[in-house]
Amino acid sequence: MMHGFWQEKSVLVTGHTGFKGGWLSLWLQMLGAQVHGYSLPAATKPSLFHEAQVGEGMVHVEGDIRDLSNLKTCMASAQPEIVFHLAAQALVRQSYLDPVETMTSNVIGTMNLLEAIRSTPSVKAVVVITSDKCYENREWLWPYRENEALGGRDIYSASKACAEIVTASWRASFLAEQGVSIATARAGNVIGGGDWATDRLVPDALRAWQSGIQLQVRYPQAVRPWQHVLEPLAGYLLLAENLYQGKSAEAWNFGPSDADIRPVGALLDSLAMLWCDGASWQARPLQHPHEAGLLRLDSSKARTFLGWQPKFNIDQALEQVVQWHRCWMDGEDMRVFTLNQIEQYMAPSQ
Repeated sequence: MMHGFWQEKSVLVTGHTGFKGGWLSLWLQMLGAQVHGYSLPAATKPSLFHEAQVGEGMVHVEGDIRDLSNLKTCMASAQPEIVFHLAAQALVRQSYLDPVETMTSNVIGTMNLLEAIRSTPSVKAVVVITSDKCYENREWLWPYRENEALGGRDIYSASKACAEIVTASWRASFLAEQGVSIATARAGNVIGGGDWATDRLVPDALRAWQSGIQLQVRYPQAVRPWQHVLEPLAGYLLLAENLYQGKSAEAWNFGPSDADIRPVGALLDSLAMLWCDGASWQARPLQHPHEAGLLRLDSSKARTFLGWQPKFNIDQALEQVVQWHRCWMDGEDMRVFTLNQIEQYMAPSQ
């Protein structure tokens, strides 16, 4: 990242009360940006937003991304130069329970954001965060590249593919000619401190083990591209800097190294060893909604053209997660601790 680039830049983050949005908002605050957030209230109690006091260093606006009028008001007030769009319904299993909410949040919500940007002349760069699940998953061994077909058997995946198409359409139809550079970013399964979402592997594991319960696992053989939350966020920040200069307005993958693409069971074995205290898990062979069994990303484009690459391997990422939650349990100041983890991540590699 360019030294001093973010100082005094006006930045809007949608979904700043969420897990990734909270980490991103803190990082932007550390970089000296004037951060504005638009989001529903934090979806969990506890949450990173409250425990790390994310709202202390930014303008916090509560609102639904599906409310176009309110979103336009927020955008007009913030007058952002750069926008990160993370507000979404982010859970696969929740999409089966409420498919309409998932589609309206992830598709109509994205469309509303793009419309609000269209009427805000200050905006120069936009990063729309979708998901690695936007691809038509053929369960093959090869990693997916940005030019692979979009698709989605489950509602969540379909909603993310639709968000990609909507973004590309608004870029071609309106935003490019207005001088707005817009890109989509697709990351893998992120982990990190402060995630309390339900039906997400690492939060479920830590909840169970903190309570002295054995974790029940749906798909221990499923293979996922695991990465610490700071890895894709570094990619989003780097991408935004390029967009601000009028470059890179396309789709980008930010996935882990091949060595960190592991089955669920193997990840849990490593996490249990770090957590200790009798942590264990077992498979629960019950009937569950469809979820992808194998998913890998090819991030060679980001490595080649953006100079982005992961800094943590999966074991280092898991250590970061365990350290965060142990410190939280000990009552430490989690805003300070979270900012320290970001600062350590930003430090030059030895």
